[in-house]
Amino acid sequence: MEVKYLDLSTQYNSIQNEAEQVVLDILKSGNYCMGGYVSDFEEKFSNYCRTKIAVACNSGTSALHMALLAAGVKEGDEVITTTGTFVATVAAIRLAKATPVLLDISCDTLNIVPESVEKHINHKTKAVIAVHLHGNPCEIDKISDICKKNNIILIEDAAQAHGSEFKGKRIGSIGDMACFSFYPGKNLGACGEGGAVTTNSDIYSEKLRMARDWGSKVKYEHLVEGYNYRMDAIQGALLGLKLNHLESWNSLRIKKAHLYKNLLADTPIIFTQVLSEAKHVYHVLAVRTKFRNELKSYLYQHGIETGIHYPVPVHKQPVFEGICKHHEDMLNAESIFNELLSLPIYPELDDEKIIFISHTIKRFFAEGNK
Repeated sequence: MEVKYLDLSTQYNSIQNEAEQVVLDILKSGNYCMGGYVSDFEEKFSNYCRTKIAVACNSGTSALHMALLAAGVKEGDEVITTTGTFVATVAAIRLAKATPVLLDISCDTLNIVPESVEKHINHKTKAVIAVHLHGNPCEIDKISDICKKNNIILIEDAAQAHGSEFKGKRIGSIGDMACFSFYPGKNLGACGEGGAVTTNSDIYSEKLRMARDWGSKVKYEHLVEGYNYRMDAIQGALLGLKLNHLESWNSLRIKKAHLYKNLLADTPIIFTQVLSEAKHVYHVLAVRTKFRNELKSYLYQHGIETGIHYPVPVHKQPVFEGICKHHEDMLNAESIFNELLSLPIYPELDDEKIIFISHTIKRFFAEGNK
């Protein structure tokens, strides 16, 4: 049996007729950038996230940059975030000319720790970017309280958390703004690049829209420095179509994650903890083992593809050496990111393949890797 880490063609097959029709309609219309399909998606996505507004854009990185600009982040400011994230989180802070302040992660959830956030706030701190890594919500309520107490803007990096919840609230609705990526492999993925920022603030939404479209409210009148971060019509249409299926797709991901956990309960594999108040949507199912590289190789030899998210914490990336601040040891991130292995998980993945993967992992440990 061969198992791909991700097979997007299976999702396409399930919506083929709808997807091809809507793309054909757009091609015939001649209206390819922004337009009705994008605004319709913005309305649907804001309703889904239980927020007042969603502003669509061309990538998750652009979404983060737009949110920082709307927050007024500038050179000389500091933005607190986690070292345990994809590099785009920190790259966006540098695009806004601010200084990233990187914090270590929790050994249990792999997310930022509220107490550490509070400890590192100072007079230069303008914003906090709280990442919900792999779709697993962080303690966003505590971080929100800390930000409000200190008059600091809270931005959720929800790039992997479409549909996640914390204490019954949808991720994306708790911070001042929240940023999503619709990269193809995400739980809600475009057929190309895409992103969005959600907010309940009319003031932020106006700034977000200007940042997205060359600093303009009216064509050819540019009020602030802006960028070409617009979403194209085909991506808006396909995202709107796929959004109809997101809840059922997420439910399947959760069921498959629980199947893995049940099958691997008697192995040395460590699963990331999910807070009792949280709903994890398993964009990534990352497990820990000291034999990560050996297990990855063993699974590949048996026809099973796996992934690694992410092999190097941001503070260890050469590009950010001397640019980012980190006032503490990053022992958790440095240890854990050497042990994480991402197992295949997507809605269309057959349960029999999960059983095969799990049995293969059990054989690996039975052969003496403990």
